[in-house]
Amino acid sequence: MTTSEPQEFDLAGLLAERGAERYELHAKYLNHQLPRMLHTIGFDKVYERAEGAHFWDADGNDHLDMLAGFGVMGLGRHHPVVRKALHDVLDAGLADLTRFDCQPLPGLLAEKLLTHSPHLDRVFFGNSGTEAVETALKFARYATGKPRVLYCAHAFHGLTTGSLSVNGEDGFRDGFAPLLPDTAVPLGDLDALAAELRKGDVAALIVEPIQGKGVHEAPPGYLRAAQELLHRHKALLIADEVQTGLGRTGDFYAYQHEEGVEPDLVCVAKALSGGYVPVGATLGKDWIFKKVYSSMDRVLVHSASFGSNAQAMAAGLAVLSVMENEQVVANARATGERLKARLAALVDTYELLSDVRGRGLMIGIEFGRPRSLKLRSRWTVLQTARKGLFAQMVVVPLLQRHRILTQVSGDHLEVIKLIPPLVIGEQDVDRFMDAFTAVMDDAHSGGGLMWDFGKTLVKQAVANK
Repeated sequence: MTTSEPQEFDLAGLLAERGAERYELHAKYLNHQLPRMLHTIGFDKVYERAEGAHFWDADGNDHLDMLAGFGVMGLGRHHPVVRKALHDVLDAGLADLTRFDCQPLPGLLAEKLLTHSPHLDRVFFGNSGTEAVETALKFARYATGKPRVLYCAHAFHGLTTGSLSVNGEDGFRDGFAPLLPDTAVPLGDLDALAAELRKGDVAALIVEPIQGKGVHEAPPGYLRAAQELLHRHKALLIADEVQTGLGRTGDFYAYQHEEGVEPDLVCVAKALSGGYVPVGATLGKDWIFKKVYSSMDRVLVHSASFGSNAQAMAAGLAVLSVMENEQVVANARATGERLKARLAALVDTYELLSDVRGRGLMIGIEFGRPRSLKLRSRWTVLQTARKGLFAQMVVVPLLQRHRILTQVSGDHLEVIKLIPPLVIGEQDVDRFMDAFTAVMDDAHSGGGLMWDFGKTLVKQAVANK
């Protein structure tokens, strides 16, 4: 057998040669509706580089990220500690994913994660938030011997078949039935929960302590009372902390806002990746894991081909180290409180602004029907065409005029959700507030630019009906 010199792969050269084709390539080979949507709302930007809570376009303009890749970029982009950890693990040349040994990194990351949930004992590592949820659903059903999982109306837990079964939005579920046995209950409604539990076939309730869609928080006392009800009926509480976990809401986990809440299973992902390597984790009690993995014959009854890979584990360890050493959770709490307070103070100033809610750096800004006749008539036109268009009217000028990336918190909702990197500071808050008040001033002045764009959105909405 002859040998030859290895051929180099020139990534930089490939991007220099073909990078300008990004939107055409996506339209031809991937989801063709994404570039179409981006072109329609003017989000078809070309971003060249990123650092922390900022990224820069092809013209060198700085943009403030208040979206964090839907929460993935908890530490911002390209944190130097996470970058170094990934370089180190690649340079180490580890014998990774042999499948028949026990590498140290998964155990070390599990140990570190569990220090933040001392009532939990074991961890399963997968590759995403939806996979963490799938694991929790499987474990809960097997451990209890019951088939049905309850979820809350308007919940979002992922888009694979199991997690889709506990998704509270018909728009995601339509056309994908049959799904797993499931029932929706209103968030905060203990009577509805109790009624379902009395039927005797409920394995678990899965709940986001703060729902990503609309940024609605579980009422005070609900999680603790729900936990007591579930345990009384030999069912489990699953906390979906995929977006709310790892400091997002000002505590390490959002369920920790309420004293006495100790979920049986906790799902995490997103920020644990450091923004680099997909990772998901399902934390659970010892008895649940021991029931699922009850014998050597069942050693691989639930596994993931890329779960516990060295790069993901190194990224996760680095992320937790940064969070401890740089007081990231405390920053999220303090900065979030300041931002929320400044936004809430505007509710009485702008009649189109109806509510500001959330915890830490997970904030919902809701818009509502104005009082004045002129604004009310324009609002009605938008609502008739498609609910949620006004929030999109705010999102677009924030990006196009002020270079701040935000997005609505769900389809048909007049709510913008702010989930920036947890490392933003006072200057970033000032920049967002200056931009937001400028956009609100424009919306209330009757100026043409914003409402002209609204007409474009109305035409697009009508065309899509």
